[in-house]
This record gives sequence, C-alpha cells and structure tokens, in this order.
Amino acid sequence: MLGIRYLRPQQPGSLQDPASPHQMDQNDPEQNTRAFLVSLGELLHAHGAPAMRLEEALSDCCDKLGVVGQFFSTPTALLFGFGAGAHQRVHMTRVEPADVDLGRLADLDIVIGGITSGTMDASQGLQRVQEIKDSPRRYPRWTLIPAFGLAAGTAACFFRGTPLDIWVSCLAGALIGALAILVGSRRRAVLVFETVAAALSALIGTATAMVWPEATRGVITVSGLIVLVPGLTLTVALSELANRHLVAGTARLAWAAMIFLSIALGVGIGRELGSTIPFSGPAMNFGSVPQWGTPLALLLSPIAFAVLFRARRRDLLWVLLAGWIGFGGARLGAHLVGPHQGVFIGALAVGLASNIFARVKHLPASLMQVPGIMLLVPGSIGFRSMNSFLTRDVLLGMESAFEMAQVAGGLVGGLLFANALLRPSRSL
Repeated sequence: MLGIRYLRPQQPGSLQDPASPHQMDQNDPEQNTRAFLVSLGELLHAHGAPAMRLEEALSDCCDKLGVVGQFFSTPTALLFGFGAGAHQRVHMTRVEPADVDLGRLADLDIVIGGITSGTMDASQGLQRVQEIKDSPRRYPRWTLIPAFGLAAGTAACFFRGTPLDIWVSCLAGALIGALAILVGSRRRAVLVFETVAAALSALIGTATAMVWPEATRGVITVSGLIVLVPGLTLTVALSELANRHLVAGTARLAWAAMIFLSIALGVGIGRELGSTIPFSGPAMNFGSVPQWGTPLALLLSPIAFAVLFRARRRDLLWVLLAGWIGFGGARLGAHLVGPHQGVFIGALAVGLASNIFARVKHLPASLMQVPGIMLLVPGSIGFRSMNSFLTRDVLLGMESAFEMAQVAGGLVGGLLFANALLRPSRSL
C-alpha cells in the first residue's frame, strides 16, 4: 500500500543558499518573501505534498503577497521562478521522493491559511516554517515496530488469512519495522531496503508454510511487506498525470515500478531460501477468523496508518472515520457494480467526506483523504503482477497489471469527481 522511506533525512534549504533564513537580510521584504516561499515549498515536498497541491499552495501565497511566481515540482527537483520575463530569478532545489507526514502538513496548512487570510506576513510565515522544520518527530522511532506489525496483521485479515497467517504476518511486519529503524539514514542501505525487507517477509512466509502446510504463503508474504508496497505512490502518480502534471507523474510512476521490481526480486530470493527448510511440523487446526475479526481490523488498521503517516493525535478520530468511509464505500460499490469498479464509489465517498471536512474544520483535506484511500490502493495487485512476470507467467502478469490499472483508474477517477462536485477550501 505504501511506498515510503521513513528514515531518510531531508534537509530543505542550505546555508549557502541566498534565500536561506540564516543568511537573508531581515529588512528586505522581497528577500523575506522569496525565502518564505522557497522554505515552504521545500518543506511541503519533504512531507509528501503532491505536485499539484504544492504548486497550488505556493501560487495562493504569491497571490496574497503580491509576488509574481511560477513553480515546478517533481519528485527529485523543485524550481521557483520569481518575477516575469527577462527579469525573472530562478531558484532550483535538489530534493528526493518523500514520505507523507500528515501532522506537519496540517501545521503548514495553518501557515498557508495565515498568509492567504492576511493575518500573517512573509517574515512571520518564514519563522513559523522554520519552527515546524526544527520540531521533533511526532512519534518516537520505536513506534514503527508495532505500527508495521499492526498494519501487516490487519492486511492479512482483509486478505482472508487464517489466524496463523495473521499472527505470522504481524511478526514479519514488526521485524521489517525493526529493520527500518536499523537501516536508519544510511543512504546505501536505504537503497536496498525494499529488497531485503521483501526477502525477509517471503522467507518467513515460505518457511511457515513448509513447517505448517495450513499456512498461506502468499498472504503472509504480501501482508508482511504491505507497508512497503507502493500503492499510494502509484495512486499519487496517476493523480498527478490526470491533473496534467506530466513530468512529476511520469517520474513518480517510474519510481513505483522500480519499487515493485525491487520487492519482487527480494521475494524471489526469500522464497528460494525458505524452501530449503528440511522439516515440517505436526498437522494442526488453526481454526478460522471469528466474525468480529474484520471489524476489529478495520478499527486497528487506521491507527497503524495514523502512526506511519505521523498524524496528530487530535486528528485520530478523523483518520478512523476516513478508513471506515473508504472501506464501507468500496464494499457498497462492489455490491452495486463489482469489486474493481466499486473502488470508484469508495474513492468518491472518501473525496467528498474529505472536502466537507476541510470546509467545516478548516484543515487540509489530505488528513482524511490519504488514510481513507489506503484500504483501496492497488499495491498488492501490482505486486502480484510483477511477481507473475518474474515467474514467467506472462498471461497472469498482464491480467494482474490490467486489473491494477483498472483499480487505480477508478480510485483516481473517484477523487477527481469528488473535487469537481465539491471543491475543497484548502490547497492541501
């Protein structure tokens, strides 16, 4: 579902940058304004704002501050153009694909609202952006371990796994969370993190199935690494393409494909290692998941995503509500028009609920929209497609790829229709 790199640090701005708050002239309003817009754009990118929302937020601030500005966002670069014609000054910042931090996006939305309402000037906005940048992590790093485990276990429940599958998936997810903490910000290690994590999850799933044939190897493997499957990245990429941000969408789509390939490679390695287990355990009846298993998973899954997306604690209720709306809308849609097309109805419900929330609470719609679509994104289908290609089952791979495209298209279409029917009042 997620294609994220939690522990790679990003340092927006540079001490050598003339627009950096460390070197600017406090008495120059124009320089203050440029420094504010650059810092705001870098921090929005660092916390996962898609290209269309980032550029819209900066343009709204420019309109209020009386600045002529043009902006261009991609997953790996930000371009700022201040002024018009031959007098335009261009600032470029090298950035990296970022994680979603809902808490800091909400804090930045307050700054944007202050600028656009006229209650905050550029100097005050720059100071507040710097405070947000320097603020500590909302959750300690060790919370990644239970959050990964909880997300994996609830995913196994949604995939209709057995109780054994759920518990082993929790273990696999927790171990991958611990691995994420161990990798930390080591750049070379981060580049192979998905492959190693996928190998670990596949090894656990295959070894469990070798010992207890009642276990479902595929469910454990996919559930254990569900946090790393780039379903959200794929969805954002298609959304950017649909909004005519072609460069950003194409680059993000290529990034998602590379993550799928890395995960598939790791799964192949893990399965080969797991198949060498020379013994099997006694036959056991692990039973089935009780009736209340799915409602419990539906309660716990948004909590895991709230930690992974670093949402503010006071927004937890809205994260839970978004997950329920997305799941319920998709179930209703599946009943009415089929499982794949039903994603459109689920996404439409989440989009409308998020936009109403933004209008009523004066908070960014992404606080509800991102967690709400997490149960709908087609990451597991994409993984199945890539895995089929690697095992030379081209027909099944093409079928799964088309299914993934169908689900992703329905999801993006639902969000676009929601924005057309009820435009959100906030740029984020």
